[in-house]
This record gives sequence, structure tokens and C-alpha cells, in this order.
Amino acid sequence: MKSASILDEVFDRFVNSTKIFRDREVLRHDYLPERLPHREAQIRELGEAVAPALKGARSSNILIYGKTGTGKTAVAKHVLSHLETKAKEFNAPVRFCYVNCRMVASEYRIFASLCQSTGVTVPFTGLSVGEVFDRFRTGLDASKIIFIVVLDEIDALIKSRGDGLLYELTRINEALARSKLAIIGISNDLRMKEFLDPRVLSSLSEEEIVFGPYDAGELKNILSERAASAFCETALSDGALGLCAALAAAEHGDARRALDLLRVAGEVAERKSAATVVDEHVREAEKHIEHDRVVEALKNLTLHSKLVVLSVYHLKQAEVHSAITGDIYDVYSELCAELGVTALTQRRLCTLVNELDAMGLLNAKVVSMGRYGRTKKIRLELPRSIIKDVFVEDGRLGPLVDHVPRCLGKQKKSGG
Repeated sequence: MKSASILDEVFDRFVNSTKIFRDREVLRHDYLPERLPHREAQIRELGEAVAPALKGARSSNILIYGKTGTGKTAVAKHVLSHLETKAKEFNAPVRFCYVNCRMVASEYRIFASLCQSTGVTVPFTGLSVGEVFDRFRTGLDASKIIFIVVLDEIDALIKSRGDGLLYELTRINEALARSKLAIIGISNDLRMKEFLDPRVLSSLSEEEIVFGPYDAGELKNILSERAASAFCETALSDGALGLCAALAAAEHGDARRALDLLRVAGEVAERKSAATVVDEHVREAEKHIEHDRVVEALKNLTLHSKLVVLSVYHLKQAEVHSAITGDIYDVYSELCAELGVTALTQRRLCTLVNELDAMGLLNAKVVSMGRYGRTKKIRLELPRSIIKDVFVEDGRLGPLVDHVPRCLGKQKKSGG
């Protein structure tokens, strides 16, 4: 069959099938609903913290903690959007800027985003970070505003770039005469403070708000509210909705996961020309999402974390199925030399291994070696084929995927 005929069949079937969705965008986690169930306490707490801006005062810097999918970003955007609306009523010069540090990923681009929000133009590249910061500070002071900077996934920035940007921002008010700046940092990592210089920490975490995970009942309420707008009448079974909530509750109470499951289950039902989304569609959606999530996690790792994963990948290929930290460090150091980048210390590599273990990409288990003490055995938690597919497409790492590190020829094969 010709490709055009195949596509005609696919598109015709889709157009003529029973309609499942009324508005699938409602199920995307970047959709901001008017109401945020089960986050009333956090909304009030954050609202009270930023309210002084309405009277021209700088609010405290705030750190918001919680696992992925616990409503941190939604609450911050919800509160600050309402603050801006209220500020117009009272003629208060309040403005906020939201930056996702994982997406922006460099100090230069973050400062450039802040410049744009204060009406300062900077080139995409070409200036030093210090020059961009100076332009931002000058432009901010000229604006005569209360400026609230939201740095989402701030832990990703600190782990990859250090806390230099935060140091500059927490000290900026000392150099401002006509404007004031406050920071709201949002972190998925409860251990983020361990990475901060004490001077930055004391300035940044003046107030802290913690978001706990949702339970199954709360997730079901959230899904029910979204589903009412997202699905056509009778297109979603109660069983499928409950299963999405239960699966997400079992995995850290992640509302993003629950919404993704529900949306993809609807899409699976749609492709099968089913009239109603049922449990079977949710189970199939779970398999799709798990694969996509692993691929996304690998793509978003920092360079050194990718090199650690690639080191364990090569060790497994050499039949070193449960490697120790020293084995990994030897391969990692050689890969760094191939790329021309400076290797981190072995202690820092251990921290990266623990982070990758927490993400479920590696398995790091402490085992007893009898009178020789205890050691950590590390192995891959993913099929090597997924790692190869993702890293081959990476411009820097692609050539290293099929490169066999010289040190592996000298290693003794350990049991798996």
C-alpha cells in the first residue's frame, strides 16, 4: 500500500471515529486552571509572603520544595498572576518574571530573560555574563518596580553551574536605589541547600514552603475536575480515572504523571476507535509514558551525569555487570579526556551516582565485603539499547557510544 493511502486511511478513521476529547489541552501539566484543589494552604502562605509588594515593600526571598508534580509551579504562577492583577487595581508597580532553569540552562540566558522583562535588550550571545548582569541591574533600577524573579527547577542550575547567579541576585538590592528584587526559588530536590554557599543560603531561604505529595483521593479529585472539561460526556469510565489516580499516588503522588496517564489513555482509546476510555487503555498508556519519560530524563541530564551513565553502559558491555565506584571513575576519566573536559573528583562522581540512583537510571546498592568492609555496587536500571539510541543523537557523546575505553581491557570482569 502506498504511503499516501496509509495516511488517508489513518486520517479518515480519526475524523470519523467517536469523539473522545472535548479539549485535551486541559490535561497538559502546563495548563493553569482557575482552581488548584488541595493546595489552598500553600496558596495562602505564598500570597501572604508576597503581599507586601502591593505597598511598595520587598517581600522575603522564598524557597519552595517538593517532588515533581506536587503543584509548586502552578501555585507560584497562580499567586503571582493574581498579585499582578491586584497591583494594577492599587496602582502598585509590581512585575514578575518566570524562568525555568532547566530549560534556559545558563547564567547568560537567565540574565538575558530578566533583562527582557525589564525592557533591556541584550544580544543572544557575545557579552560577558558580568556585562549582561550590569545591564539588567541598571535597567531594573531605572524601571522603579518591585520585581519578583521565579527561578523554577533552581536545583538543576546549581548542580550544573554552581550558585554564582544566586549570589549576585541575593546581593543586588544593595546596589538598587529605586527598585527592589525578591526571589522565589522552586526546587524538586529537598537536598538542594547542601549545594549552596552559606552566604547564599542565609539570604535566599528567608522563608520556605514545602509541598507534600498528593494521595490517591486528592489525585482523583484533581483528575475529575480536569476530566469534566477535557472529555466528552460518557467518554471516560470511572475505573480508568481511578486507576490513573492510584498509579500516580503509588509513585510519589505526582499529579503530572496522573494527568499524562489520563491524556495518553484517551489518545490510545482514540487510535483504537473506542467509545470510552477503560482500564486497558490506561495500562497501555503507562507503558508508553514510562519509555518516553526515561528518554526525556536521559536527554536532560548534565554532561557529567551523561558521562557517568555512559561509563556504566561501557562497563556492562564489557560484562562488568555490577561495577564499583573506582571502575566507573576510570572509564569516566577516560571519556572526559576524549571530550577534552575536566573530570570531576571521585567524591563528586559519587554524588552524581546517588542522584542517578534516585532518578531510577542506575541502581547503587551498598554490599558487605566481609572483612574487607562495605562497597557500593552500581548497575544500569535501563536497557542499553535506550541509552544508545539517546546518546547516539547527542552531538558530543555520539562518537563515544561505540568507542571502547582503553582501561576496560585491563579490568577484571566482575560477577553480575
